[in-house]
Amino acid sequence: MQDSVTEIIDTSPIFTSDTFVFGLLMICLGIVFYTSSRKKGFWSSFYKIVPALFMAYIIPSFLTTAGVIAPDWISVSESGEAVKESSNIYYIASRYLLPAALVLMTLSIDLKGVFNLGPKALIMFFTGTVGIIIGGPIAVLIVGTISPDIIATPLTPIPEAGQFNDVWRGLSTLSGSWIGGGANQTAMLEVYSYNQKLYGGMVFVDILVANIWMAIILIGIGKSAKIDKWLKADTSAIERLKEKMSTFSEKVSRNPSLTDLMILLAIAFGAVGFAHFGSEILGGMFDSFVNGLPEGLTRNVFTFLSSRFFWMITLATLMGILLSFTKARNYEGAGASKIGSVFIYILVVSIGMKMDLMLFFENKGLIFIGFIWMLIHAALLIGVAKLIRAPYFFLAVGSQANVGGAASAPIVASAFHPSLATVGVLLAVLGYAIGTVGAVACTIMMQIVSA
Repeated sequence: MQDSVTEIIDTSPIFTSDTFVFGLLMICLGIVFYTSSRKKGFWSSFYKIVPALFMAYIIPSFLTTAGVIAPDWISVSESGEAVKESSNIYYIASRYLLPAALVLMTLSIDLKGVFNLGPKALIMFFTGTVGIIIGGPIAVLIVGTISPDIIATPLTPIPEAGQFNDVWRGLSTLSGSWIGGGANQTAMLEVYSYNQKLYGGMVFVDILVANIWMAIILIGIGKSAKIDKWLKADTSAIERLKEKMSTFSEKVSRNPSLTDLMILLAIAFGAVGFAHFGSEILGGMFDSFVNGLPEGLTRNVFTFLSSRFFWMITLATLMGILLSFTKARNYEGAGASKIGSVFIYILVVSIGMKMDLMLFFENKGLIFIGFIWMLIHAALLIGVAKLIRAPYFFLAVGSQANVGGAASAPIVASAFHPSLATVGVLLAVLGYAIGTVGAVACTIMMQIVSA
């Protein structure tokens, strides 16, 4: 009797060298900025509808879908074994350029002006959280009624001891990710012991649905004035802050010297170094604290405190805020926020690179749940924004602070104005704090409606 042999499929993209891929992504950014700078003709009309930030995000996804580049892939070694490989571009952008951007964009922040934005930012953030909490069980109920097979527990593959195949357990990881972030997602995987052999399918849904929603958010930024008019929103506080920051920038503006640029890079990456150093210390300290808590929900509620990424983002933002009370804030005139914006755009193309549009055809049932789930989240946000007349800025950032977390909330916020990036970070950090508790509430309801 012959042993069954599993065929290994090589999924390597055309280009696997990070050096070349990074160059390709930078060329994409150059094309986007060049075409968006045209004042007449087709491109002028095009970018009145589609924001440049969206194009920077979507072009890499087309390259990934076409198999030109990839965030990760499987290659076949000379001995015929499968080798899992991945690109480090997103890791470098999120761990080095993102915190550097946050420091540079926060350098001239008017903290009082941010607080004067009022309670609507928090209201929209918590509305987004509630939308995720109730959206999950409603989506499961709708899809389960239409097609019970999608919700039914899959029989294969056979899980390891202590792991389970229930779909609602897998969806719990989505709720953790969409309220908090990666740490909360991992916590839910542990809390509900979902079969890790099936976990990849949930990651696909997370990436596809969350990235498509972010694309819609970015498109909306280009039409924010019309949306605000429809919402009858009062944008005066936001406009005052933007105007104040623009006035300050013009006041201290100067042609940057080489010394100015080197000092800016020293501030940015010096802070990044301290943020990483501090995140290792704090993450290690809280590892001991978290591991000392009783197993189960109590421990996993505080899992985010042991996340190095959480502390890195928090410390980088805190250092930027502290520097804003010193003369360092005058380096805004030498282009601090512009350099920060460059780093943000590099992060955007690296995130776009992670989205393969062909994933839509995998796990179609779970993706259907994900889209209904996100639709409920969006509908609740729009309804509350209309009710309290909240600007689109609060809707967009409140949503991304939940669904996108600390990596994408500052991107969306800074698209309105670089000085607003801190609002996205502060809300995203809040998402980490409540992510696991909110996800547990969501999962309990999904378990009930799945029964």
